[in-house]
Amino acid sequence: MSSAPQSSKAASASGPTVPAGRVPTSRYALFLAISLLGCGADLLTKHWVFQWRGMPHASEPWWLWEGHIGIETALNTGALFGLGQDRVGLFAALSLAAAAGIVVWLFVGCAAHDLHLTVALACVTGGILGNLYDRLGFWSSQMGLARRVHAVRDWILLQYGDYTWPNFNIADSLLVCGAVLLMWHAARQPAADRQSAPVDVGSPGS
Repeated sequence: MSSAPQSSKAASASGPTVPAGRVPTSRYALFLAISLLGCGADLLTKHWVFQWRGMPHASEPWWLWEGHIGIETALNTGALFGLGQDRVGLFAALSLAAAAGIVVWLFVGCAAHDLHLTVALACVTGGILGNLYDRLGFWSSQMGLARRVHAVRDWILLQYGDYTWPNFNIADSLLVCGAVLLMWHAARQPAADRQSAPVDVGSPGS
C-alpha cells in the first residue's frame, strides 16, 4: 500500500509550509530595532557629552568613580582601540562594505533564520553606523566648527592605577558585544549540530 496519502495527511496537519529561503518579517523588525536603537543611543550620548564637556582638553575628566570610571571627550581618527590613525577614508569605506555585507548575508543569504546570529550582527551594525556617522564628519556642524572633522567621538574613560584604557563610546561597545556573541555562537554551534544530528542505528537485520 502506498504511503503517499499518509504523507499528505502529515503535511496538512503540520500547517502551511514556509519557503526555505524566506526570512520571517519579525527578523527584519528585530534587526532594524537593535541596529537603529543602538546607533541612536550612541549618537545621542556623544552629542550630549560633547555639548556638556566640550571638545577634547576643554575640561578636566568628570569622574563617576574617582580614578577609575569617568567621562572625558576624545577624538579618534582610527579604528577600535585607536588603531590605524588618520585612515578615516579607508575605515569609512570598510564600514560601508561591512554593513552591506551583513544585510546581504542575513536577508539574501537567509542567515537571519538564526536568532542569535541576527542579534549579534544587529549589534555590530548599530556600532558600524554610529561610528560611520562620525567618520563622515556629520557631527561637526552641531559643535559650531568651521570645518568638517572626520573623527569618531569617544567619551567613556576607564582607568586603573597608571593605566588608562583608550577612550571609547557606545558604538564601540556594541561592536565588541556583537563580536563576543559571534564567537559564542561559533563555539556552541558544533555541539548543537551534534545533538541535532540523526543517530545511525543501522539497517534492519544488520
